[in-house]
Amino acid sequence: MKIVVITSSPHPKNESTSIYLADRFTEGAKSAGHEVFTFDAANTDTHPCRGCDKCAMDGPCVFKDDIENTLMPKMLEADLIVLTTPLYYFGMSAQLKIIVDRFYSRTSKLHGKKSIMMATAYNSADWTMEALSNHYDTLVRYMEWTDVGQVWATGCGARSLVEKSEFANMAYKIGANL
Repeated sequence: MKIVVITSSPHPKNESTSIYLADRFTEGAKSAGHEVFTFDAANTDTHPCRGCDKCAMDGPCVFKDDIENTLMPKMLEADLIVLTTPLYYFGMSAQLKIIVDRFYSRTSKLHGKKSIMMATAYNSADWTMEALSNHYDTLVRYMEWTDVGQVWATGCGARSLVEKSEFANMAYKIGANL
């Protein structure tokens, strides 16, 4: 299986809680023989969708940035797209939202894929991930994706907390069991 993992944390890799989950997932997926490409949305050249509709939802995008030149070709080939984000004000990071909005340029060609959502948050209340979960469910429905896993890592506001949590093993197992 060809897998694209999109990370979106602006924190350094060795401090990021969500990148840690992405790395654990990737370890599991590679152990099962899958091909994994990772795109760092926070540290690449990206531009938000302008809504110009020059792509006509079928590409190419007017921006010749890392989304168009690097990520999009990999996403079009992918069987599975993994979205990974820290929770910011009960939603995905702005860095991931830029990528999601740019799905527009290839809407029909990205339909029908498999997907996974992984997010980390400091807060551990039972409603912490509710808005993001609803957003993800709507995205899956619209894109006609098949959800194959979710990790909602609450109470993981520091790298040491996520490393010791059950969520790290959940991410690994989802990857290994694909």
